[in-house]
Amino acid sequence: MEFDHVGMITDQPKSEENFVEATKVWVTNPKKHPFYIEWLRYESNSPVTGPVRDCPHVAYRVKNLEESAKDMKVLLEPFEVGGFVRVGFYQSSDGAVIELMEYKEGADWFEEK
Repeated sequence: MEFDHVGMITDQPKSEENFVEATKVWVTNPKKHPFYIEWLRYESNSPVTGPVRDCPHVAYRVKNLEESAKDMKVLLEPFEVGGFVRVGFYQSSDGAVIELMEYKEGADWFEEK
């Protein structure tokens, strides 16, 4: 498991946002933030509810979502983003919201161009 970013919720547009259709959320590139912060701004019709939408999260890159999420409560079932990463949101036993990210070989969502 490797740290990737911290996700913070906002209702203010941020520069260079990208839209994630599956969750109807605008996100920023955490690699462009000095502290690896990803800002998330949900559309009013986003299907995401509960802790994922209301609380900050910590994201980790993993080799296998199912193995890494074992014994954690599923908050948002894994889904694919852009054809190169599967992500799922979970809750640890102490209540923290955790995003697990399984990248396809050689792929990076926020790869610098």
